[in-house]
Amino acid sequence: MKKIIFSGLIVGTILFILSYGSLYLGIRFFPGLFLDYNNPLFNSDGNRDVLFYLHAFVFSFALSWFWDRFKGLFNGAFMLRGLEFGSVYALVALLPVMWITFSAMDVTALMVLSWFLYGFAQAIIAGILFAKLNP
Repeated sequence: MKKIIFSGLIVGTILFILSYGSLYLGIRFFPGLFLDYNNPLFNSDGNRDVLFYLHAFVFSFALSWFWDRFKGLFNGAFMLRGLEFGSVYALVALLPVMWITFSAMDVTALMVLSWFLYGFAQAIIAGILFAKLNP
């Protein structure tokens, strides 16, 4: 349990920093993509903003448990294990969630694709880090 919590905290911190940085860079270099967020669907009164910023930790603890439980199924060098881990997560969890999100909400395909790629990148980074921290 210590390895799950420790690696979850480390990966959560790294993902938080990378997520915040990628959000800043995304707005700076792809402002057109972020214009779609000027939609009442995404307007918040600010009461739940902290939940958005904590997503990296929720995500990392869930993936840390998943990694600890199934790490024996991923073989090869740590980079390959991380890539395979991210791919499995993307196909099993992300793809169905993005499918239902696109079909049920008024969001653009580009927006959903960016969310999918963002989650996929996060899962690969988490997998690589888990393969190093908790082989």
